[in-house]
Amino acid sequence: MARKVGTAFAGQAPAITQAMRASRAMSASGQHACGSTGAFGALSGPASGSTPARRHRSGRALARAWLVGMGLAGLSAANLAHAAMNFCAAPALQTSERTNADPGVKALVAEVQTHVNDVPHPLAKLHTEGTLPHEGIYDQSVEAEKELDLMRNAALAWRATSDDRYLKLVDRFLLAWVTTYQPSFNPIDETRFDGLILAYDLTASALPVKTRNATMLFLNRFVNGYIKQVDAQPRPLTGTFANNWQSHRVKLIAMTAFTLDNRKLIAAAQRLFIEHIGDNVAADGSTLDFKERDALHYVTYDLQPLVTAALAARRHNRNWLPERAANGATLASALNWLTPYAMGEKTHEEFVHSSVPFDAKRREAGLPGYTGAWDPKNAAELYHLAARLDGRYTPIALRLAPTPPAWLAVCLPLPAR
Repeated sequence: MARKVGTAFAGQAPAITQAMRASRAMSASGQHACGSTGAFGALSGPASGSTPARRHRSGRALARAWLVGMGLAGLSAANLAHAAMNFCAAPALQTSERTNADPGVKALVAEVQTHVNDVPHPLAKLHTEGTLPHEGIYDQSVEAEKELDLMRNAALAWRATSDDRYLKLVDRFLLAWVTTYQPSFNPIDETRFDGLILAYDLTASALPVKTRNATMLFLNRFVNGYIKQVDAQPRPLTGTFANNWQSHRVKLIAMTAFTLDNRKLIAAAQRLFIEHIGDNVAADGSTLDFKERDALHYVTYDLQPLVTAALAARRHNRNWLPERAANGATLASALNWLTPYAMGEKTHEEFVHSSVPFDAKRREAGLPGYTGAWDPKNAAELYHLAARLDGRYTPIALRLAPTPPAWLAVCLPLPAR
Protein backbone atom coordinates (compact mmCIF):
# COMPACT_ATOMS: atom_id res chain seq x y z
CA MET A 1 0.00 0.00 0.00
CA ALA A 2 2.14 2.88 1.17
CA ARG A 3 5.20 1.47 -0.48
CA LYS A 4 3.47 1.87 -3.84
CA VAL A 5 1.89 5.29 -3.65
CA GLY A 6 4.26 8.08 -4.57
CA THR A 7 7.05 5.67 -5.55
CA ALA A 8 6.57 2.68 -7.80
CA PHE A 9 3.11 3.83 -8.93
CA ALA A 10 4.02 7.49 -9.30
CA GLY A 11 3.00 7.49 -12.95
CA GLN A 12 -0.46 6.23 -12.00
CA ALA A 13 -0.93 8.78 -9.20
CA PRO A 14 -4.16 10.38 -10.55
CA ALA A 15 -5.82 6.98 -10.95
CA ILE A 16 -4.53 5.83 -7.58
CA THR A 17 -5.95 8.95 -5.97
CA GLN A 18 -9.32 8.26 -7.61
CA ALA A 19 -9.16 4.68 -6.35
CA MET A 20 -8.46 5.94 -2.87
CA ARG A 21 -11.39 8.33 -3.10
CA ALA A 22 -13.59 5.45 -4.17
CA SER A 23 -12.26 3.42 -1.27
CA ARG A 24 -13.00 6.30 1.07
CA ALA A 25 -16.53 6.64 -0.29
CA MET A 26 -17.11 2.96 0.34
CA SER A 27 -15.82 3.36 3.87
CA ALA A 28 -18.22 6.24 4.46
CA SER A 29 -21.13 4.00 3.47
CA GLY A 30 -19.97 1.24 5.78
CA GLN A 31 -18.03 -0.71 3.17
CA HIS A 32 -14.33 -0.58 3.95
CA ALA A 33 -12.73 -1.22 0.60
CA CYS A 34 -9.56 -2.51 2.15
CA GLY A 35 -11.06 -4.41 5.01
CA SER A 36 -10.01 -1.63 7.41
CA THR A 37 -6.88 -3.47 8.32
CA GLY A 38 -3.69 -2.07 9.74
CA ALA A 39 -0.15 -3.27 9.62
CA PHE A 40 0.78 -4.41 13.08
CA GLY A 41 -3.86 -7.77 14.31
CA ALA A 42 -7.42 -7.70 13.73
CA LEU A 43 -9.63 -5.21 11.95
CA SER A 44 -8.36 -1.71 12.68
CA GLY A 45 -11.72 -0.05 12.13
CA PRO A 46 -14.50 -0.45 14.66
CA ALA A 47 -17.47 -2.65 13.87
CA SER A 48 -20.79 -1.08 12.97
CA GLY A 49 -23.88 -2.23 11.06
CA SER A 50 -23.14 -5.42 9.16
CA THR A 51 -20.62 -7.92 10.41
CA PRO A 52 -16.93 -7.06 9.94
CA ALA A 53 -16.40 -10.17 7.82
CA ARG A 54 -19.30 -9.29 5.49
CA ARG A 55 -18.16 -5.68 5.14
CA HIS A 56 -14.62 -6.90 4.59
CA ARG A 57 -15.68 -9.17 1.70
CA SER A 58 -18.11 -6.75 0.06
CA GLY A 59 -15.72 -3.83 0.42
CA ARG A 60 -12.91 -5.74 -1.20
CA ALA A 61 -15.19 -6.91 -4.03
CA LEU A 62 -16.38 -3.38 -4.75
CA ALA A 63 -12.85 -1.99 -4.67
CA ARG A 64 -11.60 -4.78 -6.93
CA ALA A 65 -14.42 -4.16 -9.42
CA TRP A 66 -13.64 -0.45 -9.43
CA LEU A 67 -9.96 -1.16 -10.09
CA VAL A 68 -10.79 -3.47 -12.99
CA GLY A 69 -13.02 -0.80 -14.47
CA MET A 70 -10.17 1.68 -14.25
CA GLY A 71 -7.72 -0.71 -15.89
CA LEU A 72 -5.80 -1.18 -12.62
CA ALA A 73 -6.64 -4.82 -11.99
CA GLY A 74 -3.01 -5.55 -11.12
CA LEU A 75 -3.27 -3.26 -8.09
CA SER A 76 -5.01 -5.14 -5.32
CA ALA A 77 -7.42 -3.49 -2.95
CA ALA A 78 -5.04 -4.26 -0.11
CA ASN A 79 -2.46 -1.98 -1.69
CA LEU A 80 -4.77 0.99 -1.30
CA ALA A 81 -4.97 1.23 2.46
CA HIS A 82 -2.93 -1.03 4.64
CA ALA A 83 -1.22 -4.27 5.37
CA ALA A 84 -2.87 -7.42 6.63
CA MET A 85 -1.95 -6.97 10.28
CA ASN A 86 -1.54 -4.18 12.75
CA PHE A 87 0.45 -3.83 15.94
CA CYS A 88 -2.57 -3.75 18.25
CA ALA A 89 -4.61 -6.93 18.40
CA ALA A 90 -7.58 -5.79 20.50
CA PRO A 91 -10.89 -5.90 18.58
CA ALA A 92 -13.46 -3.13 18.67
CA LEU A 93 -15.72 -3.43 21.69
CA GLN A 94 -19.42 -4.03 21.27
CA THR A 95 -21.86 -1.90 23.30
CA SER A 96 -22.22 -4.42 26.13
CA GLU A 97 -18.47 -4.87 26.31
CA ARG A 98 -17.86 -1.12 26.56
CA THR A 99 -20.15 -0.94 29.59
CA ASN A 100 -18.11 -3.61 31.35
CA ALA A 101 -14.76 -2.66 29.86
CA ASP A 102 -11.51 -3.12 31.68
CA PRO A 103 -10.71 -0.17 33.97
CA GLY A 104 -7.60 0.48 31.88
CA VAL A 105 -9.73 0.87 28.76
CA LYS A 106 -12.12 3.20 30.53
CA ALA A 107 -9.23 5.24 31.91
CA LEU A 108 -7.60 5.65 28.52
CA VAL A 109 -10.87 6.65 26.83
CA ALA A 110 -11.66 9.09 29.63
CA GLU A 111 -8.21 10.67 29.31
CA VAL A 112 -8.57 11.07 25.55
CA GLN A 113 -12.04 12.55 26.04
CA THR A 114 -10.51 15.50 27.89
CA HIS A 115 -8.50 16.35 24.76
CA VAL A 116 -11.15 15.73 22.12
CA ASN A 117 -11.27 19.40 21.07
CA ASP A 118 -7.55 20.12 21.41
CA VAL A 119 -5.71 21.93 18.65
CA PRO A 120 -2.34 20.47 17.57
CA HIS A 121 0.84 22.45 18.08
CA PRO A 122 3.44 20.53 16.05
CA LEU A 123 7.07 21.53 16.07
CA ALA A 124 9.38 21.40 13.07
CA LYS A 125 12.09 20.00 15.36
CA LEU A 126 12.32 18.17 18.67
CA HIS A 127 15.45 18.12 20.79
CA THR A 128 15.91 16.61 24.24
CA GLU A 129 19.01 14.45 23.73
CA GLY A 130 22.01 15.62 25.74
CA THR A 131 20.15 18.50 27.38
CA LEU A 132 18.68 19.15 30.80
CA PRO A 133 15.25 20.55 31.62
CA HIS A 134 14.98 24.26 30.74
CA GLU A 135 17.93 24.04 28.35
CA GLY A 136 17.41 24.88 24.68
CA ILE A 137 14.04 23.58 23.44
CA TYR A 138 13.94 20.72 25.94
CA ASP A 139 10.76 21.86 27.69
CA GLN A 140 8.94 22.69 24.44
CA SER A 141 9.94 19.32 23.01
CA VAL A 142 8.70 17.37 26.04
CA GLU A 143 5.39 19.20 25.87
CA ALA A 144 5.05 18.60 22.12
CA GLU A 145 5.87 14.88 22.50
CA LYS A 146 2.68 14.51 24.55
CA GLU A 147 0.77 15.05 21.31
CA LEU A 148 2.44 11.98 19.79
CA ASP A 149 1.19 9.87 22.70
CA LEU A 150 -2.24 11.51 22.43
CA MET A 151 -2.50 10.44 18.78
CA ARG A 152 -1.80 6.83 19.73
CA ASN A 153 -4.26 6.91 22.62
CA ALA A 154 -6.96 8.55 20.51
CA ALA A 155 -6.53 5.88 17.84
CA LEU A 156 -6.94 3.20 20.50
CA ALA A 157 -9.98 4.97 21.95
CA TRP A 158 -11.55 5.13 18.48
CA ARG A 159 -10.86 1.47 17.93
CA ALA A 160 -12.46 0.54 21.23
CA THR A 161 -15.54 2.78 21.06
CA SER A 162 -16.27 3.55 17.38
CA ASP A 163 -16.56 7.22 18.38
CA ASP A 164 -15.62 9.29 15.33
CA ARG A 165 -14.57 12.20 17.52
CA TYR A 166 -11.43 10.25 18.37
CA LEU A 167 -10.76 9.46 14.72
CA LYS A 168 -11.10 13.15 13.88
CA LEU A 169 -8.63 13.95 16.65
CA VAL A 170 -6.11 11.53 15.13
CA ASP A 171 -6.70 13.00 11.67
CA ARG A 172 -6.24 16.56 12.89
CA PHE A 173 -3.04 15.91 14.82
CA LEU A 174 -1.54 13.48 12.33
CA LEU A 175 -1.90 15.83 9.37
CA ALA A 176 -0.51 18.75 11.35
CA TRP A 177 2.57 16.82 12.47
CA VAL A 178 3.48 15.09 9.21
CA THR A 179 3.22 18.35 7.28
CA THR A 180 5.23 20.35 9.82
CA TYR A 181 7.91 18.14 11.38
CA GLN A 182 11.28 17.80 9.65
CA PRO A 183 13.07 14.56 10.61
CA SER A 184 16.48 15.04 12.22
CA PHE A 185 17.24 11.30 12.28
CA ASN A 186 18.34 11.62 15.90
CA PRO A 187 16.69 8.50 17.38
CA ILE A 188 16.71 9.81 20.95
CA ASP A 189 14.88 12.96 19.95
CA GLU A 190 12.50 11.00 17.72
CA THR A 191 11.86 7.81 19.66
CA ARG A 192 8.41 9.02 20.74
CA PHE A 193 7.35 9.00 17.09
CA ASP A 194 6.35 5.41 17.79
CA GLY A 195 3.09 6.99 18.98
CA LEU A 196 2.53 8.64 15.61
CA ILE A 197 3.37 5.42 13.77
CA LEU A 198 0.89 3.42 15.86
CA ALA A 199 -1.80 6.08 15.44
CA TYR A 200 -1.49 5.83 11.67
CA ASP A 201 -1.23 2.05 11.77
CA LEU A 202 -4.55 1.81 13.61
CA THR A 203 -6.51 4.32 11.57
CA ALA A 204 -5.02 4.42 8.05
CA SER A 205 -7.90 2.88 6.15
CA ALA A 206 -10.41 5.26 7.76
CA LEU A 207 -8.40 8.47 7.37
CA PRO A 208 -9.14 11.07 4.70
CA VAL A 209 -7.04 10.57 1.58
CA LYS A 210 -5.15 13.81 2.18
CA THR A 211 -3.98 12.71 5.62
CA ARG A 212 -3.23 9.17 4.52
CA ASN A 213 -1.11 10.26 1.57
CA ALA A 214 0.76 12.90 3.56
CA THR A 215 1.52 10.39 6.32
CA MET A 216 2.71 7.73 3.89
CA LEU A 217 5.09 10.22 2.29
CA PHE A 218 6.37 11.27 5.72
CA LEU A 219 6.87 7.70 6.94
CA ASN A 220 8.65 6.64 3.76
CA ARG A 221 11.04 9.56 4.10
CA PHE A 222 11.45 8.81 7.81
CA VAL A 223 12.27 5.11 7.53
CA ASN A 224 14.43 5.37 4.42
CA GLY A 225 16.41 8.18 5.99
CA TYR A 226 17.19 6.08 9.04
CA ILE A 227 18.17 3.03 6.99
CA LYS A 228 20.40 5.14 4.75
CA GLN A 229 22.05 6.67 7.80
CA VAL A 230 22.88 3.27 9.30
CA ASP A 231 23.98 1.66 6.06
CA ALA A 232 26.40 4.53 5.40
CA GLN A 233 28.39 3.66 8.54
CA PRO A 234 31.56 1.54 8.42
CA ARG A 235 31.34 -1.95 9.87
CA PRO A 236 31.54 -3.10 12.55
CA LEU A 237 29.19 -0.45 13.92
CA THR A 238 30.48 1.42 16.94
CA GLY A 239 29.55 4.32 19.22
CA THR A 240 25.95 5.52 18.95
CA PHE A 241 25.42 3.05 16.10
CA ALA A 242 26.01 0.17 18.52
CA ASN A 243 24.50 1.39 21.79
CA ASN A 244 20.98 2.38 22.86
CA TRP A 245 20.72 4.94 20.06
CA GLN A 246 20.71 2.10 17.57
CA SER A 247 18.03 0.27 19.56
CA HIS A 248 15.75 3.25 19.05
CA ARG A 249 16.65 3.44 15.34
CA VAL A 250 15.80 -0.24 14.95
CA LYS A 251 12.46 0.27 16.71
CA LEU A 252 11.47 3.18 14.46
CA ILE A 253 12.62 1.35 11.33
CA ALA A 254 10.83 -1.88 12.23
CA MET A 255 7.55 -0.28 13.27
CA THR A 256 7.45 1.87 10.13
CA ALA A 257 8.46 -0.98 7.83
CA PHE A 258 5.68 -3.23 9.10
CA THR A 259 3.17 -0.39 9.10
CA LEU A 260 3.95 0.32 5.44
CA ASP A 261 4.06 -3.44 4.75
CA ASN A 262 7.07 -2.96 2.51
CA ARG A 263 9.03 -6.19 2.02
CA LYS A 264 12.28 -4.41 1.25
CA LEU A 265 11.99 -2.26 4.37
CA ILE A 266 10.99 -5.26 6.49
CA ALA A 267 14.05 -7.17 5.26
CA ALA A 268 16.24 -4.19 6.17
CA ALA A 269 14.62 -3.97 9.61
CA GLN A 270 15.27 -7.64 10.33
CA ARG A 271 18.85 -7.38 9.09
CA LEU A 272 19.55 -4.35 11.28
CA PHE A 273 17.83 -5.92 14.28
CA ILE A 274 20.02 -9.02 14.18
CA GLU A 275 23.15 -6.99 13.50
CA HIS A 276 22.39 -4.77 16.47
CA ILE A 277 21.82 -7.72 18.80
CA GLY A 278 25.32 -8.86 17.90
CA ASP A 279 26.82 -5.39 18.37
CA ASN A 280 25.00 -4.56 21.60
CA VAL A 281 24.40 -7.82 23.46
CA ALA A 282 27.23 -10.04 24.69
CA ALA A 283 26.98 -13.82 24.67
CA ASP A 284 26.10 -13.75 28.40
CA GLY A 285 23.19 -11.33 27.76
CA SER A 286 24.83 -8.18 29.16
CA THR A 287 24.58 -5.06 27.01
CA LEU A 288 27.08 -2.55 25.70
CA ASP A 289 25.13 0.19 27.46
CA PHE A 290 25.61 -1.49 30.83
CA LYS A 291 29.33 -1.58 30.18
CA GLU A 292 29.43 2.08 29.11
CA ARG A 293 26.98 3.54 31.61
CA ASP A 294 27.18 1.15 34.57
CA ALA A 295 23.43 1.56 34.90
CA LEU A 296 20.43 -0.73 34.61
CA HIS A 297 18.50 2.39 33.64
CA TYR A 298 20.22 2.15 30.28
CA VAL A 299 19.71 -1.59 30.01
CA THR A 300 15.94 -1.06 30.11
CA TYR A 301 16.22 1.96 27.80
CA ASP A 302 18.23 -0.24 25.44
CA LEU A 303 15.94 -3.29 25.49
CA GLN A 304 12.48 -1.71 25.48
CA PRO A 305 12.71 -0.41 21.89
CA LEU A 306 14.06 -3.78 20.76
CA VAL A 307 11.14 -5.60 22.40
CA THR A 308 8.77 -3.16 20.70
CA ALA A 309 10.42 -3.88 17.36
CA ALA A 310 10.06 -7.60 18.02
CA LEU A 311 6.35 -7.12 18.80
CA ALA A 312 5.87 -5.45 15.42
CA ALA A 313 7.54 -8.46 13.81
CA ARG A 314 5.51 -10.94 15.88
CA ARG A 315 2.26 -9.49 14.56
CA HIS A 316 3.59 -10.48 11.13
CA ASN A 317 4.42 -14.02 12.28
CA ARG A 318 8.13 -13.35 12.67
CA ASN A 319 9.71 -14.33 15.97
CA TRP A 320 12.69 -12.09 16.68
CA LEU A 321 12.98 -12.95 20.38
CA PRO A 322 15.27 -15.98 19.80
CA GLU A 323 16.96 -14.61 16.64
CA ARG A 324 20.64 -15.36 17.18
CA ALA A 325 23.40 -12.97 16.17
CA ALA A 326 26.82 -14.13 15.01
CA ASN A 327 28.15 -13.98 18.59
CA GLY A 328 25.32 -16.19 19.85
CA ALA A 329 23.44 -13.36 21.57
CA THR A 330 19.65 -13.02 21.46
CA LEU A 331 17.11 -10.51 22.72
CA ALA A 332 15.84 -13.26 25.02
CA SER A 333 19.30 -13.66 26.59
CA ALA A 334 19.43 -9.92 27.31
CA LEU A 335 16.01 -10.00 29.00
CA ASN A 336 17.09 -13.06 30.97
CA TRP A 337 20.27 -11.28 32.08
CA LEU A 338 18.20 -8.41 33.50
CA THR A 339 15.62 -10.67 35.17
CA PRO A 340 17.47 -11.29 38.50
CA TYR A 341 17.70 -7.51 38.99
CA ALA A 342 14.04 -7.06 38.09
CA MET A 343 13.11 -9.77 40.59
CA GLY A 344 15.19 -8.17 43.33
CA GLU A 345 17.59 -11.09 43.52
CA LYS A 346 20.43 -8.74 42.59
CA THR A 347 20.87 -5.01 43.22
CA HIS A 348 22.89 -2.34 41.47
CA GLU A 349 24.15 1.15 42.34
CA GLU A 350 23.50 3.30 39.31
CA PHE A 351 26.06 5.21 37.18
CA VAL A 352 28.95 4.76 39.64
CA HIS A 353 31.46 3.99 36.88
CA SER A 354 29.75 5.58 33.89
CA SER A 355 32.14 6.72 31.16
CA VAL A 356 29.65 9.31 29.85
CA PRO A 357 30.09 12.85 31.29
CA PHE A 358 26.41 13.71 30.76
CA ASP A 359 25.44 11.14 33.38
CA ALA A 360 27.45 13.04 36.00
CA LYS A 361 25.87 16.30 34.81
CA ARG A 362 22.39 14.90 35.33
CA ARG A 363 23.35 13.52 38.73
CA GLU A 364 24.70 16.93 39.77
CA ALA A 365 21.48 18.55 38.53
CA GLY A 366 19.57 16.32 40.94
CA LEU A 367 17.59 14.41 38.34
CA PRO A 368 16.05 11.27 39.88
CA GLY A 369 17.49 7.88 39.04
CA TYR A 370 21.06 8.96 38.38
CA THR A 371 22.37 7.92 41.76
CA GLY A 372 21.56 5.24 44.33
CA ALA A 373 20.15 1.76 43.85
CA TRP A 374 18.19 0.91 40.71
CA ASP A 375 14.45 0.55 41.26
CA PRO A 376 13.16 -2.63 39.55
CA LYS A 377 9.80 -0.96 38.94
CA ASN A 378 11.55 1.02 36.20
CA ALA A 379 11.49 -2.18 34.15
CA ALA A 380 7.72 -2.73 34.52
CA GLU A 381 6.74 -1.54 31.04
CA LEU A 382 9.63 -3.44 29.48
CA TYR A 383 8.48 -6.74 30.98
CA HIS A 384 4.81 -6.08 30.25
CA LEU A 385 5.84 -5.62 26.62
CA ALA A 386 8.04 -8.72 26.77
CA ALA A 387 5.10 -10.70 28.21
CA ARG A 388 3.31 -10.02 24.92
CA LEU A 389 6.18 -11.83 23.21
CA ASP A 390 6.56 -14.72 25.64
CA GLY A 391 4.36 -15.65 28.57
CA ARG A 392 7.39 -16.58 30.64
CA TYR A 393 7.86 -12.88 31.35
CA THR A 394 4.30 -12.41 32.65
CA PRO A 395 5.04 -13.23 36.32
CA ILE A 396 7.91 -10.75 36.29
CA ALA A 397 5.74 -8.06 34.72
CA LEU A 398 2.94 -8.59 37.23
CA ARG A 399 5.34 -8.50 40.15
CA LEU A 400 6.69 -5.15 38.97
CA ALA A 401 3.26 -3.68 38.23
CA PRO A 402 -0.12 -5.44 38.62
CA THR A 403 -1.45 -3.78 35.47
CA PRO A 404 0.29 -2.71 32.27
CA PRO A 405 0.30 0.90 31.06
CA ALA A 406 -3.20 1.88 29.89
CA TRP A 407 -2.24 2.12 26.21
CA LEU A 408 -0.77 -1.39 26.27
CA ALA A 409 -3.78 -2.81 28.10
CA VAL A 410 -5.96 -1.60 25.22
CA CYS A 411 -3.49 -2.37 22.44
CA LEU A 412 -2.45 -5.88 23.43
CA PRO A 413 -4.75 -6.87 26.30
CA LEU A 414 -3.56 -10.46 26.75
CA PRO A 415 0.01 -11.60 27.39
CA ALA A 416 1.49 -14.27 25.15
CA ARG A 417 1.18 -17.91 26.19
